[in-house]
Amino acid sequence: MTRTGDRRAWAALALAVAAAPASALADVEFYQTVDRTEVGTDDTFRVTVVVSEAPEGSQVQFPASNDFEQLSRSQSTQMSYSLGGGGSGVIQRVQKWVLVLRANRAGNLTLPPAVLVTPNHTYKTEALKLTVKPGRVSDPNAARAQRPPNPFQGFPGFGFPEDTDEPRAGMPEPEIPRSDSDLFLKAYLDKEELYVGEQATLSLYVFSRLDLSSVDALTMPKLEGFWSEDLDSPSQLVGEQRLVGGVPYRAFLLKRRVLFPVRAGALTVQPAEAEITTGFLFAGRRLHRKGNAVEVKVKPLPPGGPANATSVGRWRLSEEVSQTQVNLGEPITVKVALEGQGNLKTVVLPPLTAPPALKVYDPTTTDKATSSRGVMGGRRLQEYLVMPQQTGTFTVPGLVFDYFDSETGRYESSRTDPFSVTVLPGANGVSATASGPRFPAALEDPAQKNKLELTGLRPLRYQARFQSPEVPLWTRPFFLPVAAGAPAAFLGALLLGMARTALTTEDAAKKKRKQARAARARLAAAEKLKAAGRPDQFYGEVEKALLGFLDAKLGQPVAGLTRDRLMEVMAAAGVSEDRRRSIAAALEVCEMGRYAPGGGNAARGQALDQAAAAMEGWDAR
Repeated sequence: MTRTGDRRAWAALALAVAAAPASALADVEFYQTVDRTEVGTDDTFRVTVVVSEAPEGSQVQFPASNDFEQLSRSQSTQMSYSLGGGGSGVIQRVQKWVLVLRANRAGNLTLPPAVLVTPNHTYKTEALKLTVKPGRVSDPNAARAQRPPNPFQGFPGFGFPEDTDEPRAGMPEPEIPRSDSDLFLKAYLDKEELYVGEQATLSLYVFSRLDLSSVDALTMPKLEGFWSEDLDSPSQLVGEQRLVGGVPYRAFLLKRRVLFPVRAGALTVQPAEAEITTGFLFAGRRLHRKGNAVEVKVKPLPPGGPANATSVGRWRLSEEVSQTQVNLGEPITVKVALEGQGNLKTVVLPPLTAPPALKVYDPTTTDKATSSRGVMGGRRLQEYLVMPQQTGTFTVPGLVFDYFDSETGRYESSRTDPFSVTVLPGANGVSATASGPRFPAALEDPAQKNKLELTGLRPLRYQARFQSPEVPLWTRPFFLPVAAGAPAAFLGALLLGMARTALTTEDAAKKKRKQARAARARLAAAEKLKAAGRPDQFYGEVEKALLGFLDAKLGQPVAGLTRDRLMEVMAAAGVSEDRRRSIAAALEVCEMGRYAPGGGNAARGQALDQAAAAMEGWDAR
């Protein structure tokens, strides 16, 4: 949004510049400054070169030294107008250049002066002395490093509004590599130290100052010592603006993966590699980049915890019973659920136990993984079937799930309450599912009255009957014709297929001639499109005709080949240099006509003639 103060200030400045005489211009002022004098070899620093009222035709020579590497340079211009005594005014035109540099070695280094060459005089700034230490040195200007320099600092009504948002959380500022500084890969781990089983998030970015077209191949490293799972794999490249040491970059997320270390110690995530294409169309280049390795310290779980506390995260255990009062022989369903944050795939739930009078069958398990703000978790549900074997009231003990909470650094437990099940006799005093022979009441044991009896399966009774033997099948009259019919039908179909293939197969030369005729027929179709006034379709049809003709004559597909590769293929096939140039020129005209149609019927007629000339007399080359 444009502010009213900005408009008034610009209007006042414009009127003042228009009204001021040329003699009111200020004197030349030339100097350079540095944002800090103590840096590290891995740090970047900014040098500001300021020129005030340089005459027309002046040139600035920026400081250059083998001890320093220039990463970027930006320029801004500002004008001010001030009133003097007697109503006269002074116009001041100030140019600023901001250079982002990095030292190539440690020591007490000197940055040479900048030079301003005017038509009448040569000016020099003072040299800058810097103390360079190995590695990195804390930057006192780090709070302002993430916003671009304000070229209008100090002028009321101009410049950038103050930042009111909180500092953006996320990846730290990467180091710009000394080679491939325009395009590099950078991997991050959100934690430098964690426990065994605790989640860490690995993010892989590509930083680019080039026009990024595509990432053709991405090779992630083998994550030895980690259990991993993909969290985010963008299908399209979406960049965000980042300032790295004052240098503007576009950062593109390539992959985000969650890691759970499975052993303690110093673990290393090896570098990822990528094949990246920059530029567009025929100006593109394919570059190979290798990222950085990331190290993390993995601590074992603290001693003194429960033996089964192997899960790390934050979990809650719950239990649900379908009914607590049933008849003998009726099943009970018990659902045990664990939900929370952590590695759900490695969680082991405590088993459900019950008295011998309640038979517990193996559970069915269902997992549902979730992710909230990059934190993995989910819900595991185990469903048990419990079958009462005896009447009475029985208590099922509660469950306990022990885990380690990495945020608090303590072992925690989630518990369920015990519950009671009352089993009642069936309608006849016992369950209707009891099987087996019943004994007289006098012989029955009173203690066994309300128990299910397992009597097994009754033996099967097989009744045999005798009959005279049947006549063998192979002695019957229809056996031989039927048996020989299937092989005869197969052999006939095979011979018919071979004959059809022999009749329809074309030799290579005939096939090439057929393709060449089809390509020439496309030129006739292009002639109709030219008359109809459809230049884009016309040039496309001419290009397809040329490529189809080359397919036939070269004996291989050429669509999709670059121009250089196509010239190599034609040269290897013995095509003359003149004809290769003619074909390349015709394809170039078609490509220009498709993307920038124009020139009228004359240009399209010339393109058609070039394509026809390239095809004619091929066999006599």
